[in-house]
Amino acid sequence: MEIERVETFLPYFENIRARTIRVASLIPPDRIEWTHRAGAFTLGDLVRHLAATERWMFAENVRGRPSRYPGHGPELAAGFDAVIAYLGRMHEESMLIFRGLTPEQLQRSVTTPAGTPIAAWKWLRAMVEHEVHHRGQLYLMLSMIGVAAPPIYGLTSEQVRERSVHD
Repeated sequence: MEIERVETFLPYFENIRARTIRVASLIPPDRIEWTHRAGAFTLGDLVRHLAATERWMFAENVRGRPSRYPGHGPELAAGFDAVIAYLGRMHEESMLIFRGLTPEQLQRSVTTPAGTPIAAWKWLRAMVEHEVHHRGQLYLMLSMIGVAAPPIYGLTSEQVRERSVHD
């Protein structure tokens, strides 16, 4: 799906972000820096990473600028409330940038941090895939600490199977 006008992309991305916030908001505040093994992203790292890459990598790149990704550590936001606020603040700043993109800017080639040229609209689409990937990690990590996360589309796999026709 090509993104020809940013007005068609922004509501879609807002829905993606709302689902991510619903999952991130379930992180127990006292487990914000929990990880399943030494050296792996913590729950807080994942949320900070989504915030920082959206603003300082994807938003900068679609403007034709190099990445300014600062990392994902607690020096960016420490504690549950600060982490969630950081996600919100970086999203607001990014959306201001995205709203200003013209159809011509969406078509132009930008350079990823890997040095790969890509159409700006494709880079925005990759941003969504990146977010969904990390949201899946949040779901998994929350389940590892016993936190039940809501089904993404309203039904669990068991409920879908129950409502399905079986031969």
